[in-house]
This record gives sequence, C-alpha cells and structure tokens, in this order.
Amino acid sequence: MADGGGTDRAGGTGAAGGSQEQGRAGGASRVHPGRDAVFIGGAWRPAAGDGTIDVVDPATEQVIGRVPAGTAADVDEAVRAARTALPGWAATPPAQRAAVIGAARDLLAARREEIAATVSAELGAPMAFATAVHADLPTAVMASYAELAAAHPFEERVGNSRVLQEPVGVVGAITPWNYPLHQIVAKVAPALAAGCTVVLKPAEDTPLVAQLFADILAAAGLPAGAFNLVTGLGPVAGQALAEHPGVDLVSFTGSTAVGRGIGATAGAAVKRVALELGGKSANVILPGADLARAVNVGLANVFANSGQTCSAWTRMLVDSARYDEAVELAASAAAKYVPGDRLGPVVNARQRDRVRGYIRSGVDEGARIVAGGPDAPDGLETGYYVRPTVFADVEPGMAIAQEEIFGPVVVMIRYQDEEDALRIANGTVYGLAGAVWGADEEAAVAFARRMDTGQVDINGGRFNPRAPFGGYKQSGVGRELGTHGLAEYLQTKSLQF
Repeated sequence: MADGGGTDRAGGTGAAGGSQEQGRAGGASRVHPGRDAVFIGGAWRPAAGDGTIDVVDPATEQVIGRVPAGTAADVDEAVRAARTALPGWAATPPAQRAAVIGAARDLLAARREEIAATVSAELGAPMAFATAVHADLPTAVMASYAELAAAHPFEERVGNSRVLQEPVGVVGAITPWNYPLHQIVAKVAPALAAGCTVVLKPAEDTPLVAQLFADILAAAGLPAGAFNLVTGLGPVAGQALAEHPGVDLVSFTGSTAVGRGIGATAGAAVKRVALELGGKSANVILPGADLARAVNVGLANVFANSGQTCSAWTRMLVDSARYDEAVELAASAAAKYVPGDRLGPVVNARQRDRVRGYIRSGVDEGARIVAGGPDAPDGLETGYYVRPTVFADVEPGMAIAQEEIFGPVVVMIRYQDEEDALRIANGTVYGLAGAVWGADEEAAVAFARRMDTGQVDINGGRFNPRAPFGGYKQSGVGRELGTHGLAEYLQTKSLQF
C-alpha cells in the first residue's frame, strides 16, 4: 500500500554526504535480524498463516531478512488486544504516559547505530543520511511527544463547562517505506500520548526497523496490548486493519489512490481518518533571490533519500530572465550526486522501473534532459539505482510536471511574472509542501501565503519536527507532528455545571 505514492518528507534541505559503500561497510552485524513473528498483546507470537515476506537490500538485491505475511486473523487478534488494553492506558495519567514515551526516546537514542544500519540495509539509504534523518529525526519526534504528553491541557474550563480531550480509541496505523521509522513514530507517539492504543501495519519493504521499534516500546514499559505490530501485505493486512470495526481511527501515509480507498471505507463506517498522501511541490525562485543557493539546496532537497520524499520540491520555477543560468547551475550541481556513493538506490525494482519510465515519458513529451537520464548508471549492474535527472524546457501540463514520480527527478519550469509563477505553483491536484526564495523575506512570505499547500520553507528554512505537517487538496486530510498531530488522536467532550 505504500509503493510508489506519497510519503513523508525529508528531515531538512541538505544532502546526505559520504560513500554508500563506505557507509555500509561493517554495518551488517548491526542490522536488526528480524523475527518470524507478529507482536500482539505484549508478546511475539507465530502468525496465523505460513506466508512470509522477503526483505531485500536495494543496493545488493540480496535477501537480508524474512517476516510473516500477516493475515486478517492476525489483525483481528491485534485489534482485540488493543481494545483490551485501551481502558487502562487511556486512564493512565498523562505524566505516566509521558514517562513511558520518554523512556522510549532514550532507547531510540541508545540504539541509534542499529536503527541507522537497519534502515540503510532495507531501504538503501547511505549511512550518513540514515543516521541523521532515519535515526535522529524519530528520536526528536519521540522527545517532543514526551514533553507534550506531560504539558498538554487535556481539560479546560469554558464558562460553565468543563471541556475534556479524550483518546479517540484504537488506532490503525499504516506506514510507508520511504521514512519507515519516522513515519511510525509520527503516528504512534502522538497516539500513545493521547491515551490511544495502536495496531501498526508497516510497509512490507521495510519491516525490520518496525520490529526493532516494538522491542523498544516493550522495554520502555508500555503495557501489553497498547502497541501491536502485524507485518504483511497492504491488500491483505492493511485492508483488514482499515476495515476492522474495532478500529476507531485509521492513520495512513502512502499514495493518494490508496488513500482515497481508505477514506471511502472509513466514511462508510463513519470512522475517523488521517491521510498523508502525495505531493508535487513547487520550489519558487523569485527574481532577485540567491539563485545559486536556491538551485543547490533545491536539488539537495529532491535528491535526498533518492528522491523518495512526497514533500520534495520536484518542480523548480525560475523567471525567464534567469532561467538559462539556473539550468546550467542545476546541470552542474546534479553531476555531484553519484549513484552508489552520494545517492542510494530506490527501494525496489518496481520503483526503479517506474521512475525510469517517467524519465522516458518526459523525453517523449518534449522536455530536455540536462543531467541524468533513463539508462542505468555506469558500473552499477546490481542494485536499484536511478541516475539523478534534471529536465529543462518543461511545460506545466506535462505528466512529469503534474504526477508524483517519487525518484531523483527535478523538472525546471520557466515563468513570466509572479502571477504566472503562482498559477503554475498552484496548478496541480497536490498541495503538500513547497519553497519560496526571495531577496526580500516579506515578499517571499507574501507569495507563500498565496500558495495552496500545507507547508512552505522560506529561503531554505530548517525542517521543524514540532510544526504541523500535512497537505491541502489531494495531499491528504489532517496534520502530523507537534500539538496539531496530537489533536488528530483526541476527541472532545463537554461537561456542563
């Protein structure tokens, strides 16, 4: 369910440095080995069926682990365990919930190297990026929810009423492969802080770090059944979780197409949903902005995580007067991203072929390749690598400018004036993120206010793990991170006196 669709954002605008091979050398011994079991009711137990899922290293194409292909029966048992644990966890004082989340944060930090090595092995991310983003960002998010659980006003007086914020109930969390631990923490941490219990179905490509996380929560002292994990395929375990009548809220990150189906299922049951879906974000470089910095940071943003970031600024918009200069800068900068060194593989063969197919379609539509291309990188016969690609002469209506490619591909679009730039920036079905660069910060902010998108970075502003993240239009429903993320897992009751 998480293949080839929108997923969570990169943790910043910088690129991961270091060598892919050097970063992975000696790391195999630290990779979480995986378990042939599901985690239900506080214990690892055999799955109901005998199906399994191979976990493949995208850089070597070798199987590095094997997990159960959970069934609807496993999901049912997990939901029952979560419902049993719900009253006790919901009644736990917020300070005690905060203490458990804080203990989990400390364990995440203690197992930083193992987390990074595991994500590097099952996703293919270079170790520098796996450490700085895939390990450290979830730790920061977990820390933020330990603080919020202790400080959030779960009760307030409004006139003659006492207004209570109570947990929604059992949460079904379905997470993607591109930021596997971050997206798990971004759902599980606020749900637990709110007093909800959780059943997690992680992406089938990256389940090992999810199993590691289950061990961490158990060691942190989370009561049995408050968190449950069922590995499996999206159309089987994921669908069973989304449809289960014992689930009160479904939180899904993945493709817009799958998100629509989950929304329809939830709507029929009058069940709450939180959907973080696709993106086609615009990187708008206004006249007078620092062009070299905007282009370089823009490419780093897209090429991070091998382009597998739904909020990546994949459309670079430049005014006509400086467009040719920007294209030259981008072509030169892209050459520094060497597959197998600074740029890891994409997650699997299907994703590799999908991205290369989009590159070929861009050529067919009349766009001009100034860096990269659809062919395999030189000297990399093994691994799911894609050449970092930059297109020039792209028209806003082309498929490569409208559809989420989910790979290391940047399209450069020329605009005539700011109104034209705004029309192009807002001219897709998505509205997840974006960037604006300007010599005048207030002018850049004024432009950003008019963009139909959930988050905009001004002049390379740093990613804030406490700021709300989520989309407009077909990029989703609801928000993650910070107090807005916590609110997704709470419902309101008023008592009148």
